[in-house]
Amino acid sequence: MNQFKSLEDIFEAFNRLKVLVVGDVMIDSYLWGKTSRISPEAPVPIVNVVKREKRLGGAANVALNVQAMGATPLLCSVIGDDQDGADYLRLMEEKGLPTEGIVQSPERVTTIKHRIIAGAQQLLRVDSEIEHNLTDYEERHLEERFVQLLKQADVVIFEDYDKGVFSEQNIQRFLELANEQGVPSVIDPKKKNFLSYVGCTLFKPNLKELKEGLKADFADENLPAFEDAVEELQQRLQVKQVLVTLSERGVFVADGEEKTYIGAHRRSISDVSGAGDTVISIAALCMALKTSLPFMAGLSNLGGGLVCEQVGVVPIDKQRLYEEAQRIRLFDTHEYRNA
Repeated sequence: MNQFKSLEDIFEAFNRLKVLVVGDVMIDSYLWGKTSRISPEAPVPIVNVVKREKRLGGAANVALNVQAMGATPLLCSVIGDDQDGADYLRLMEEKGLPTEGIVQSPERVTTIKHRIIAGAQQLLRVDSEIEHNLTDYEERHLEERFVQLLKQADVVIFEDYDKGVFSEQNIQRFLELANEQGVPSVIDPKKKNFLSYVGCTLFKPNLKELKEGLKADFADENLPAFEDAVEELQQRLQVKQVLVTLSERGVFVADGEEKTYIGAHRRSISDVSGAGDTVISIAALCMALKTSLPFMAGLSNLGGGLVCEQVGVVPIDKQRLYEEAQRIRLFDTHEYRNA
C-alpha cells in the first residue's frame, strides 16, 4: 500500500521533517548597479551602485531551500570569529535558522563571495576564503555539534564546497554516526573529497564533478561511457543510489542497475547559481520520505530549473514548485514505494 495518495500528501509531509545540513557555509555578497560606459583607466565597465545585499550561501543556502520547502533545517559548520562571521550569524537569525550548530574559530576567516552585477549580467566575483583543513580543536567542536543535531534529524546532507570543513577522516566518522542511527545521508560533493563518501545513501555529483572525480574523459553525449562511469562510482563508493545533474539535459538517476533519464524543462534561464543547492535539498527531503528515486529526481530537476529563472542565489518557491509538479502530473508519472 502506498504511503502517499497525492502530491499534496508529499508536500505536506515535508513540513514534518528535520534536515541536518553539514558543510561549508559562506556569505553571498551582491553589488547591484547599472553600467553605460567603459572606464578610461582600463577596458572594464564602470558600475554605478544601486543596491548592496548579503545573503546566506553554500550549505546555508541549502538550509534555506530546506526551510522554503517547509522542513526544519539544522545547520552545522565552522566559520571565522570575524566581522563576516558576525554578519553570517546575524543573517541566520534574520532568516530564523538555528545557530547552535555553528562553530566560530579565530583561526579561520568566514568565506564570502562578492558578486558585481549590472542588469542581469554578473561582471565580476571576488572571493575571500580559507581552504585548508580544520584544526583538531575545530574538528572536535564540529563533531560535538554534529552528534547533538543528528539525534533530531530525519536525513543529513553533506554539502562540500572544498573550503576545508570536510576531510576524509571526519566524512567517514560522520557517515558512520549517521548509518548507526539509520539516518540516510545525501552527498553534494566537490573534487578534493570526491571518493571519500564510502557507504553513503545517495551521491549527487554533476557531470563535470563525475568526470573530474573519477578522472574519466568522455564526450558528454557518450551515454555508454557515462553509464560505465556511474557504475564505477557505485562500486568505489559502495552506494546503490546516484543522481547526476546534466545541466540543460536534465538529470540521470541510478538505483542499483535501474537507470532513468529525466529531461530538462524549457526555461528562461537568468542565473544557474544555487540550482545545485535546490536539487540536493529536494532530493534529501524525498529520501527522508522514501519516495521512488525517479520521482525524487523529477521533482529535484523541476526545482533546480525553477530557481534558474531568478537572478542570484535564491531558495525555491514551494507553492510554484507544487503547481508546476501538478501541471506536468509528476506524481502520476512515477511509481512509489515504501521502505
